[in-house]
Amino acid sequence: MKFISTRNKNAKPVDFGEAVLRGLAPDGGLYHPAEEPDLRALIRSFGSESSFVDVAGAMIQALFPQQYDAKAARTLALKAFPFEPRLSRLQPGVVILELFHGPSCAFKDFGASFLAAVMEEQLVQRKARAVILTATSGDTGSAVAHAFHGRDNIDVVILYPSGRVSPLQEQQLTTLGGNVTALEVQGSFDDCQRMVKEAFVDPELQKTLQLTSANSINVGRLIPQSFYYLWAFSQLKEQLQDELVFCVPSGNFGNLTAGVLAWRWGMPVSDFIAATNANDVIPEYLKTGVYSPRPSIATPANAMDVGNPSNFERLQSIFSEGALDISSVVSGVVVDDETIYRTMKSVYTDTGEFICPHTATGVYAARRRLAAEPGADVTIVTLATAHPGKFVEVCRHAVGHEPEIPERLARLLALEKRSILVDNTLNGLRAVLMERFGGKIPEVPWAQ
Repeated sequence: MKFISTRNKNAKPVDFGEAVLRGLAPDGGLYHPAEEPDLRALIRSFGSESSFVDVAGAMIQALFPQQYDAKAARTLALKAFPFEPRLSRLQPGVVILELFHGPSCAFKDFGASFLAAVMEEQLVQRKARAVILTATSGDTGSAVAHAFHGRDNIDVVILYPSGRVSPLQEQQLTTLGGNVTALEVQGSFDDCQRMVKEAFVDPELQKTLQLTSANSINVGRLIPQSFYYLWAFSQLKEQLQDELVFCVPSGNFGNLTAGVLAWRWGMPVSDFIAATNANDVIPEYLKTGVYSPRPSIATPANAMDVGNPSNFERLQSIFSEGALDISSVVSGVVVDDETIYRTMKSVYTDTGEFICPHTATGVYAARRRLAAEPGADVTIVTLATAHPGKFVEVCRHAVGHEPEIPERLARLLALEKRSILVDNTLNGLRAVLMERFGGKIPEVPWAQ
């Protein structure tokens, strides 16, 4: 599989390793698969006996046969995924895909851990060093920080919006130290994301540093997220009678894009539901055909507070290549703050279990779909994107008391926060990068 920029399909394709290390294409576009392999036979061969590593290893080999034979693909899968997803049934017709059993308790552990393994492999081969820039609205940064912490040939710089992540998320971002630097940006997530994109095309930084990204703008983060859709299908396919729908809490739309890629490669699925909070740019587009990015709004589901989703560009590229319109495959549901709280309370009352505010948007959207199709034989898989213990304040507001915090999160609370406060401009970011890394990175080209 080769990759091209979403902004120039006539440019020379690059291989997976180069796409991973560059993060963003030279023209500012996102790397996107240059072709769509037909993997229907492989995907249908997965069954309930298939482990997540089985699925991941088989997909790595199928997508990148020149880089990985069967043994190397499975070795990479085992290295990248010492944790796995789980399925639980919430109610008739709604299955929860639990993606929070990794080290940072969020779905982004899957992409970050895979990316760290691949990037380290590539850097060793090229005898190079990299600085990773990552913008986060909460969970991406903690997943990336933990996945890359302590790696000798990689420095990580995480930009997060001041006052707009949960206290526990902030502790995850700011307490590791070592090769992880946290920048507390005086602005929104959209500011952080813009600053990262601007850095990638800044001549001074490009000349001095080897920059790459671990956001979902990096295709190395995106590809592995498709694997848990395929694993969920494999576990459920013998029980399915008719429709299979995936309901995806969505902010930057990387998670949904990964599911759409799995569908394009051959996963049988009826459609996708994109559940957003009050930041409704994509649902509005799906209804009107007009894309109107705007400043994000703070909500209880803070990791989805995105007003200009980067992966919309990839979705446009995917659907521009086929006969189907995006709105025929993806529908949008907007969930306001009070409905998020009510859904969290309802699930707790019904089951005794907490869910995080992001998962609550998906649960509400799934229940709404079932109510609109009474009697339909549909199974909706709703992605549970984070452990509720990361959002104790929101859970307390919704339910009246706090969930149990996993030990791997609780021990962070006693650690000292270390961050650098910066303004929301490229100049502010450039100054920090040049001061910390300007003379440190050897000039080794990505391509060989």
